[in-house]
Amino acid sequence: MSNTIPLTQYLFTRLHQLGVRSVHGVPSDYNLQALDYIQPSGLHWVGNANELNAGYAADGYARIKGLSALFTGFGVGELSAINAMGGSYSEKVPVVHIVGTPLRAAQDAGVCVHHTLGDGNYRVFAEMYEKLTVAQANLNDPLTACALIDATLRECILQSGPVYIELPTDMVSVQVSGEGLSTPIDLEVPANDPETEEAIITQVLERIYAAKQPHIIVDGFCSSYGYREEANALVRATGFPTSAAIFGKGVIDEQQNSNFYGIYAGMFGNQAFHAWAQSCDLVLRLGPLDSDTNTYGFTIVPAPEIRIDFHGHSVDMGGKKAGLDKNGKVHVKSLLQKLLCQLNQSRLPQYESPLNQLKSPETAVALSSLKQDGLITQDIFWKRMSSFFRPGDIILTETGTAYTGGGEFQLPTNTILVNSSLWLSIGYMLGACCGSALALREMVAENQRPAGRTILFEGDGSLQMTAQAISDMIRNRLDVVIFVLNNDGYTIERLIHGMTESYNDVQPWRYLEAPNYFGAPRDDPNYPVTTSQAANWGELEKVMSDEKIQRGKGLTIVELMMLKEDGPEALKNLAAFVAKRNRSTNSSTA
Repeated sequence: MSNTIPLTQYLFTRLHQLGVRSVHGVPSDYNLQALDYIQPSGLHWVGNANELNAGYAADGYARIKGLSALFTGFGVGELSAINAMGGSYSEKVPVVHIVGTPLRAAQDAGVCVHHTLGDGNYRVFAEMYEKLTVAQANLNDPLTACALIDATLRECILQSGPVYIELPTDMVSVQVSGEGLSTPIDLEVPANDPETEEAIITQVLERIYAAKQPHIIVDGFCSSYGYREEANALVRATGFPTSAAIFGKGVIDEQQNSNFYGIYAGMFGNQAFHAWAQSCDLVLRLGPLDSDTNTYGFTIVPAPEIRIDFHGHSVDMGGKKAGLDKNGKVHVKSLLQKLLCQLNQSRLPQYESPLNQLKSPETAVALSSLKQDGLITQDIFWKRMSSFFRPGDIILTETGTAYTGGGEFQLPTNTILVNSSLWLSIGYMLGACCGSALALREMVAENQRPAGRTILFEGDGSLQMTAQAISDMIRNRLDVVIFVLNNDGYTIERLIHGMTESYNDVQPWRYLEAPNYFGAPRDDPNYPVTTSQAANWGELEKVMSDEKIQRGKGLTIVELMMLKEDGPEALKNLAAFVAKRNRSTNSSTA
């Protein structure tokens, strides 16, 4: 490699070294020249239909692969994507957002150019992004640009959050030293202070050994913090009854851990399990996200005095952080590894678990036992779909009925379930499905994951938010199975308020014609397109037995006709509670 290379080549090469193989985004006159460096750097340009979908797709890609790249233009482009980056920030997803910006001279002079607000302020958009990124870099100086790139990418991975990189148009081809590329970015985490780490482990083990009725709740930030394996090991080693917050669905290998009891929905789910959980004297929470939706109105959050919370860089006991190092942090992944080594299984509490009666022996309902002309109902549908899944699949559930229904899945080993439990931007999953399917294809090609399918459960109202993502799937020949839940509008909103109000309706679309409208190939054996509709159990049985749908090759869309007032039981219970609370609040303030 020559001593000097274009700055953009340095940036894209670093992304490639970190495992990124595709760049999501939309072209702009502020990033066009930089796009010329994507293919020579060994990267694939996705070319999304709009920036919001590009941001959603980059988020989905990163959740599967661990890092992604998004490239937009200044102003209009980056603001179109800012909603997606808000989701990545709140749910700790490592996305590198590169923004092509105007010439440095124009910025310095405050010239009124297109895509600005016309007030000469070129920092306003960067200032917005400071609020929802973990690190930022403005590559406006050739002498510091490479170091800034390395430092920013490092923070993106170590903090598991989006970062913001500005690339001025006149810096695209500026020559910089390429020598740094011969040394990988340092992603090592400083070792924990031995005394601090040992003190925390001792406290945790003492609490574990003294417990009479322990409970483990696994949550979604285990993945962000990088300790899924340690979480599974702790569940196996202790044998403690384990449940998951809905954001944590898929973290625990459900087939290999008989002490896993599924999703804990608090007072809105299994009442016997909730009563048992409320009587526990120790609750270990791994990677918790205490949002109202993820905790079912905070009803699964234990009292501070009985819980130990493992975050990314801290352990909370009694609602307070345990002893930390001089930087106020402790690397929890390393701490868990050492805790597992020191765990004395002979000192673990021994008791007869009363929970076996609560565990359903079989959740996959055989279609043959259902009335063939009976309507597809959500109390059975989600359980039924478990038999469709295979090891290696990636499953995505959109906000609303699918989000809650997905908690009832029984997942095979080595599957990944993607949902959103805090940002909840409807339409996100259709875009995220593009990124997830692309990441899966790349990882299978590089022998990093077994071959599987990308399966999306998408509501009709959500699909209408981001329908152009179907075009992105076709453009990139992505293998996707989409189940469109056609329940005539925003059912999640209907359950809360306005069951029959027109504001919860959507325009009826001919969803199965989408492939044709978005230019899907006709009769292409290399990219088959399959569309089906099911309005009852018999039709669903026929659809699910179709070999083409089972394979998941090409684009498959299955439209499921459901009643607009129907939803998973836990969701209906939660919605009724929210509606009652809202009515009470309105009455008290009237």
